[in-house]
Amino acid sequence: MRVSHRRTTVRCLTALAVSLVALTGCSSESEGQASATAPVASTTSSATSDESVPTTAPGGGADPDGTSSSAGAAPWAGTKQFVQIDDARTGDGRTYLSVRPAQKKAHAQFEAWVIVPGEGPYTEVRMAEDAKVLLSVPLGDGKHASSYSQAEFVSRLTAQSSSARSLLGYDLSFDGEGRVTRLQSLYTS
Repeated sequence: MRVSHRRTTVRCLTALAVSLVALTGCSSESEGQASATAPVASTTSSATSDESVPTTAPGGGADPDGTSSSAGAAPWAGTKQFVQIDDARTGDGRTYLSVRPAQKKAHAQFEAWVIVPGEGPYTEVRMAEDAKVLLSVPLGDGKHASSYSQAEFVSRLTAQSSSARSLLGYDLSFDGEGRVTRLQSLYTS
């Protein structure tokens, strides 16, 4: 009986080892981007009240002027990030956001998030023309996220005071060129 358990255990461990080797081999660098400079994506959609969801700065850090420290690479290209937005503007038919990484924690008593402000400079990113904007309270009209135009988002955000903006957080999705393709505000009570 013991021999059959050992064989089963050895087979399971062998399958696990082969799977890990295969997954490690699949995550090789592509298109000349070094994995050391690639930002870590924040993709957790829910968290317990004790855990926070960290994000990283673009390219592993930013210069004092807010530009990416890795030359030629778009900040956060191909990732999802949780950020604060200090300002939004439109120009030349495009929408630009001034963003900074932040953290979110699940509220201990309510179905809402607590935003932990980030530190450091803001980075300006451009929204894709067809970017989806989903807003909930306090920027949107309801508790559940609804779709809004980019222009309406800019007007609603800029109508908020700077102290109110610092309490808001957003999940952003970026395309391979570093443009925002999806913006969703987090419900805060």
